[in-house]
Amino acid sequence: MLYRRYLPEDFNALYAIEEACFQQPFRFGRRYMRQLVEIPNAATWIAELDGRMVGFAIVDWTGESEMVAAYIQTIEVMPSGRGRGVAGNLLARIEGSAQAARARVIWLHVDAGNVGAIRLYEASGYLRGGREENYYPRGGPALVYYKSLENMPAV
Repeated sequence: MLYRRYLPEDFNALYAIEEACFQQPFRFGRRYMRQLVEIPNAATWIAELDGRMVGFAIVDWTGESEMVAAYIQTIEVMPSGRGRGVAGNLLARIEGSAQAARARVIWLHVDAGNVGAIRLYEASGYLRGGREENYYPRGGPALVYYKSLENMPAV
C-alpha cells in the first residue's frame, strides 16, 4: 500500500470513492469536497494499491498559536480495500499532519451506528466526548470523539 498526499489530479478518483461509500443525502457534494481538499489549513492523504486509489482521509485545523484544534472531516476506504489497516494508516497520517500544524487536539463526529469506525477511533486512543442528536440527515445521531495530540511522538 502506498500512502501519499493529495494532488489536484486525484479529485475525480477521490470523489468516486465518496460516491461508493456514501449515498444521498449522506454524501458530501462535489463542490464542498473540492473546497475541503483545496483549503490551505487542511491535509488530504491518499491510499493507493497497485496504482489505484482505495481510500483517503481529510483533516483541517483552525486556531492560532497554542489554541489550534484539528477536525477529521472524513476517512473513507473502498469496500475492496477494507480489512487491511488502510483506515488506521490514514488516521495516523492525518494525525501527523495535524501535529505538524501545531494542533493540540483532534476531534470528529461519527455515526452512532458505525461500529467499525468507532472501534478504530477507540483503539487509536480517542475518547468519547458526547453525542449530538439529529446531526446527520434524517435525524441520525453522531458521537463526538477527541484525542490529545500533545506528548504524542511525531509521525
